[in-house]
Parts: sequence; structure tokens; C-alpha cells
Amino acid sequence: MDKIELVILGISSGHTAASYTLILEEKNGQRKLPVVIGASEAQSIAVQIEGIKPVRPMTHDLMKSIMSNYQLEVQEVIISKLEEGIFYADLYANGPDGVTKIDARTSDAIAMAIRFGASIFTTSAILDEAGIVLTDKESEQISKNLEEDDEEDLVDAEQELLDALEESTDFQTMTVDELEDLLNQALEDEDYDTAAKIRDEINNRQNN
Repeated sequence: MDKIELVILGISSGHTAASYTLILEEKNGQRKLPVVIGASEAQSIAVQIEGIKPVRPMTHDLMKSIMSNYQLEVQEVIISKLEEGIFYADLYANGPDGVTKIDARTSDAIAMAIRFGASIFTTSAILDEAGIVLTDKESEQISKNLEEDDEEDLVDAEQELLDALEESTDFQTMTVDELEDLLNQALEDEDYDTAAKIRDEINNRQNN
């Protein structure tokens, strides 16, 4: 299999509030590969890129801990197939019994790759089919948009919520909207104790 290495260029907002576009770039070329991913996966990737440590481990952090405990290390990720607009990826993990190939969603595979410092690859056939070559002006514009767009907003929002979860001890001073945001974040971080307290506060207000 011919492999072409990719690097993460950035994350941009998608067509809906629940989707984002992860933009990968050919390491030694000009083609870019846009991959639509979900909000939680975008958050997980952005947080890791920015070096933000969540209060509680995120799902991909938990997966890394489990793999490390069993002496498995992600060696590389290959975006190996494109069917009907959907990318498929293989995660290769090196362990005591050799290299294991694991089928994974592309977004999950990339979230794991950046946690292990593993390389990301695709094939020339996929880049030929789905890769985008931009003019210098278009490349400059997309880079500017990525710097100013939702990646920074996503990380800032994530950090604000994490800080609020860590520092807040009095939910009564918060609005319902703020509480709902904190509840969603607590559930994503699997911090169920905090989530239960926030839920109780919301329920108390709705019953009064």
C-alpha cells in the first residue's frame, strides 16, 4: 500500500452546530483532505492539540490509559477507504504480540494518534479522489479562517467550561443555560457526581 503522510491543519465549523470539518494536509504536497467529524470528536482533538488537560479524562484519554496498561501503543493511523463520502480508518497498535490492526472511525483514530504521537497516513487513491488543491489565495484565506474560526472558539469554550466545573461550588448563582452547558460538559467528561448535582439544581428550579 502506498502511504502518504498527513498533518492536521486545523478544525473548522461544519454545516450544522453538531459537525465540524477536520482539515488534513499532505505533508510533502499541496493537497488538503477535509473530513467531517462530530462535535465531541472535534473537542477531543482540539483539546489535545492545545495541550489542555480536562478535569476528568475524556473517552480517548481513557482509551489511551487502557492501551498503555496493556502495553499497546498506537504506531500509525491509515485512512484506508472512502465509500459514499465516508472515510474509513485503520489503527495499528504495537504490543507484546506484535502489531494489531484495529478498525476505527477516522475521527477516533486521529484522536488516538495525536495522544500517542503517531503518524497519520492515507493513500494516493484517496487523495486523488477527495483531496483539494487550493490556489495561494485560497490557502491563505483558509489558514486565516482557521486561525480566527471555531477551533479557537471551541478550545476557549472547552476551557471555560472546565474551569467552571473545577472552580464552581455554588450552582445557585448560575443561569439555567449556564447550568445546562455545564451538565453537558460533565456528562462528556464522565464526571457523573457533578452532573447529578447540576441536574438536581436544574430540576429544583423547574419545579419551583
